[in-house]
Amino acid sequence: MSDLRAPALYLASQSPRRQALLTQIAVPFAVLTLDEDAIAEIPQPDETPAAYVRRMARAKAIIGMRQLRQRQLPTGAVLGADTEVVLAGRVFGKPQDRQDAAAMLRALSGKTHEVISAVALCLPLRKGRAVSVIDRTVVSRVTFKALRDEEMERYLDSGEPFGKAGAYAIQGHAGAFVTHLDGSYSGVVGLPLFETAQLLERLAA
Repeated sequence: MSDLRAPALYLASQSPRRQALLTQIAVPFAVLTLDEDAIAEIPQPDETPAAYVRRMARAKAIIGMRQLRQRQLPTGAVLGADTEVVLAGRVFGKPQDRQDAAAMLRALSGKTHEVISAVALCLPLRKGRAVSVIDRTVVSRVTFKALRDEEMERYLDSGEPFGKAGAYAIQGHAGAFVTHLDGSYSGVVGLPLFETAQLLERLAA
């Protein structure tokens, strides 16, 4: 992907993890800061977790494209992504506080959960103001060992759980909690690289 050509790519995410993953596969991009108030990250009634994650990724890409135009930035494609931890049909978002993070870790302890990661690419069309959006969704299964209370307390003290879906980062200290991973490691981190590269092939065509 190092020969990626115009249009330019914008990443609609402030996540340093997603930025590092794109850099890992030599994709040039610019970071696009989204207006967070424009995105209501709340599942709709009867919406499955996978449908919710896909909708969020697409919404971020579309809103990013809209803001690109409003700010009169150079035309380009916009990449949006969303990742959520799911256990027994319940979506675990980012913990609100230490107590919330502790509750999430206790729920995941000794169990297998899903990590659903979706990536969406909003492409500007040549005619008019229409856009097209293509996307991919990946479901991975992650198994945690049974966590001891002192392990959870040390992990909470590290500050790593905060700002992370499911209150953990597999690429950090929590990697030691994982006994088995079936799926996409990069997807669990926050951006499934194989699927992202597939989408970005559209830019080089």
